[in-house]
Parts: sequence; C-alpha cells; structure tokens
Amino acid sequence: MNLANKEYELVILGNGAAAFAAAIKADELGRKTAMVKGGTIGGTCVNVGCVPSKRLLVSGEVIRNTKDHDLGANAIAQHDEAFDFAKIMEFKKKLVEDLRREKYEKVLSKLPNVELYDGIASFISEKEIEIEQNGKSTVIAGEKFIISTGASPSIPKLQGVNEINYWTNVEGLEQEKIPESLIVIGGRALGLEFAQMYNRFGTKVTLLQRSPLLIPEEEPEISKALELYLREDGVTIYTNVNLKGVERNAENKKVIVNAEVDGKSVKFEASSLLFATGRTPNTKELNVEKAKVKTGAKGEIMIDSEMRTNNPNIFAAGDVTGEPMLEALAAREGTYAAENALLGSHRKIDKNIVPRAIFTDPQFASVGLTESEVLEKFKACTCRLVRFTDVPKALIIGDTRGMIKMVAHPKTHVVLGVQILSPMAAEIIHEAVMIIKNGYKVEDVIDTVHVFPTMSEALKIVAQSFFRNVKDTSCCI
Repeated sequence: MNLANKEYELVILGNGAAAFAAAIKADELGRKTAMVKGGTIGGTCVNVGCVPSKRLLVSGEVIRNTKDHDLGANAIAQHDEAFDFAKIMEFKKKLVEDLRREKYEKVLSKLPNVELYDGIASFISEKEIEIEQNGKSTVIAGEKFIISTGASPSIPKLQGVNEINYWTNVEGLEQEKIPESLIVIGGRALGLEFAQMYNRFGTKVTLLQRSPLLIPEEEPEISKALELYLREDGVTIYTNVNLKGVERNAENKKVIVNAEVDGKSVKFEASSLLFATGRTPNTKELNVEKAKVKTGAKGEIMIDSEMRTNNPNIFAAGDVTGEPMLEALAAREGTYAAENALLGSHRKIDKNIVPRAIFTDPQFASVGLTESEVLEKFKACTCRLVRFTDVPKALIIGDTRGMIKMVAHPKTHVVLGVQILSPMAAEIIHEAVMIIKNGYKVEDVIDTVHVFPTMSEALKIVAQSFFRNVKDTSCCI
C-alpha cells in the first residue's frame, strides 16, 4: 500500500557536501528530486568542520608569526600585543553564516527540480520514507534513494565519561573564552589541528594519542617530524596512551584523565577536555533495515565501487559510508551516486588519487601509496626523502621546516605516492595528484619545468634525488 504524499525520481537523505552534489547533478539532469535535511543546512564542513576550523587555524598562525617569526634577520619587529579572541570568533561566525547562505541556501533555492523537506527521515519500506518534524509526519516515495546523512563525533566508552562536560569539534569551535588548559584525546587531523590552534591562542595543551605515531597511517618519519614541530610550538604530547577513565576534580572543577603511558599510571588534569576520537556514521534513526540495506560494524552504509548498496535502488555517499571521511571525496561520491542512480553510468572513484591533508603549521598532505604499502604490494620499493633545507624557496622565505617523500615502482619508476610536510603542503599536493593519476614516472617529473623559486619545486627536487645528490646540485639544474 502506497502511503506517500508525493513521489520523486530521486530522494536524497542529508544536506551536506555529498547531498548537495547529488542534488545539483539531479537538477542538471532535470529529475524530480526531494532533499531531506535533518540538521543545519550545509552539514559538517561549512558549519562545524573545514570552514570554521581553518579560519581559526589561520588566526593562530598569524598570532604565532607576529610574535615569533622575524624572516631570519629581525626584518619585522616582534610584538606581544594581546589579541581579541571574541573578535576572532565573531569573524569566524560571520564567515560560516555568509558561506552557508551563499553556497548552500541560495544554491538550493536556484534548483527548480529539487524540493526541500525539513525533518528527521526514516525508511518505512524499500520505496518510502517518513519525515518527522514538530510532531507531524510526511511520507514520500522515491524510485531511487541516496543516503548521505554524514557522521557525528564518536566518544569512547570510558569510565566516568557521562559524568563530565567535554568538547567535540562542535564545542571546540564555539568557545567564548580561551581555556587555561586543554587535554586533547586523539591525534590525526582533528586532534592535531585543535591542539595547535588552542596552543597558539595561549592555552596549555596536552595531547594524548593511543598509537606510537600521531598519524599512524602515514610515513613514520614524517609523522615523527610533525610531532617534533608541535612540541617545539608548545604542545605537550604523549603517545602509547591507554585511557582508563575520566573524572571531575571536585575542588577545582578540572577534568582528570586517568591513563597508562608506556605501562605506567598517569593522571592528566586540565580545565577542558576535547575528544578527537573519530566519527560515527549517522544511520541510527534511518531504519535502513526496512529498506533491506546492509550496514557495517560501525553503522556505516555498505556500498560497492559505484556507491550502490545491496539494494539496487539505494545508493550512499560521503561520511555515512565510513572512512575515509573527506569533504571533497563526499562531494564527488554524491555526484557519481546521482549519475549512477539516474543514468546507470557506472561511475567509480579511484581513491588512490584522492589527496588528504592536515592543516597544522607546517601542513601535512599526501596522495597515493606509502612505502610500506608498496613493499607489501611489490616486495620492493624505490623511494626518496628530501628535506626542505634543500628547497631554494624555503631558504628564501626563511622557513625550512618539513620534508617531501616520493615513492615509486621499483622497476618502472612510475610514481605511486607522495607525502609532504611543509608550509603550503595542501596546495603543493595537487601536482602530485596529477602525476599519479596520469601514471607519470620520476623521469617525467624531472623533465617538467617548474617555476623558480617555488615550494612546489620540491617535487622536481625529490625526483632528481633518485639519480643525484641534490645537496651538491645547483639551483638551475
């Protein structure tokens, strides 16, 4: 029995990057589409993710450079003037509101084939969803569906965690005052960015990471170098941490984290605590079992290479499908999911050429395979690492922090992976993406003329290092 008030060719659940990309593609194709938003329009990235966090990171970088950076020769006077944290947060808030209005609300209003529903959606059959809002329900039907409901912060099940106040990325971006001290639990992008951000605002930051490395999936020498830079910046870091529980100090109302570090019991205390311990796909309220859609161990929607679930009429895209959770990847998945659902296009994404970045200072960015992955795949690896002390532009600007590593096929010299730790690494990495996407060899990179002096010239220099000692090479080679 069809209970639907309306029927659509495509129904999109969600309102973030993947959902918007899917809606724009569906509108371009002239298909009658419904989008159901269950939260603030724009999803994580513009509201509590990339946009506000990068704005605050830039503010922290300006503060650091004003106080400490003298271009190597006291060319700029150092300043210790106080900064206005409230104004920084006010500017961040306005930026978010402006981008949400211009890039999401206005964009959606100009999609004539897309109708927006506001409420919490759940499947009631393979072809229908029920939308609940303010005690009222609406049922709509769809020929095809795209689930793109994103993910939410994941909090570990620690003893005492329900008895304390803590931050996630959401609260970390909404503070009115700078905390005196902060414990950040978790490394990788979110933990490292928030740790450095608040450290530069003047907070005493302690970062606790479970694994031996801060970014365990990446090259170990680069992870260790980034850890060193963060320590030099003032962040206190502990690795190999085994969390035992959390509690509130009744006397001073601070948070206490009980843990083991290298087998020894340690207590950490701070005025605030932030969890950067991953994200959980938002599928709990979807009732996907009614649509006969399979989920994984963490609740993620299981999809094939074409973003299709086990139900041939239901697709999924973005963070709701699990790792890697990247805004740009979510958007591309949303576009392809719409094409595949409506046109049967069989579009696929090669995740090996999807870049990833951490916006610390210096930045980390990578694409492709790591040395260990190449060794596992080919039993041998040809790879080189060059420090930015050998990059002329880094010497010119007086900031030689970082390194670049290039991994190549042991026989053909085809470039398989690049990792960069340096200022502007997230900008430089896109040349590496094109190198790997097009199957270029190390020799092809060397034969490509680069502007001198630039930071991206590091790609040519690391390629040259496969054949010569770049320390003994002129800048003009």
